[in-house]
Amino acid sequence: MRKLVSLALIPALALGGCAAFGKRATPDEFQVARNAPLVIPPDYSLTPPVAGTAALNPQDAQQQAIDALFGGPAPRSSSEMNMLEKAGRDRTQIGARSTAGDPDTRVVDKGPVTMTILNAPEADGQVASASVPQ
Repeated sequence: MRKLVSLALIPALALGGCAAFGKRATPDEFQVARNAPLVIPPDYSLTPPVAGTAALNPQDAQQQAIDALFGGPAPRSSSEMNMLEKAGRDRTQIGARSTAGDPDTRVVDKGPVTMTILNAPEADGQVASASVPQ
């Protein structure tokens, strides 16, 4: 019986103990100050679009946004220009990244031994042996 009373009394004291330390300071909703309302400036001089005039296409708008965010193309230093010229910037193929990502593109010369191993027919795997010509 004593255990039952203690099992009921301990949680009640634990939950009710929070209020025993006094009232918490809570904000008073009647003391909230109101801000002045927003004012729209009276000098808007926007003109409606005129029919028949050229509108911005999405590419121009995108380029304007990129220029506004990043400030347009940055000038390159002389050392960077020299490095690009030595790397052959003017001799690159257009679409080289697409060609490099193509599965038929051989990017690395693997040599005849590696190519022989890669092109070898599949076997049952019971007895595996490899020989490399000297």
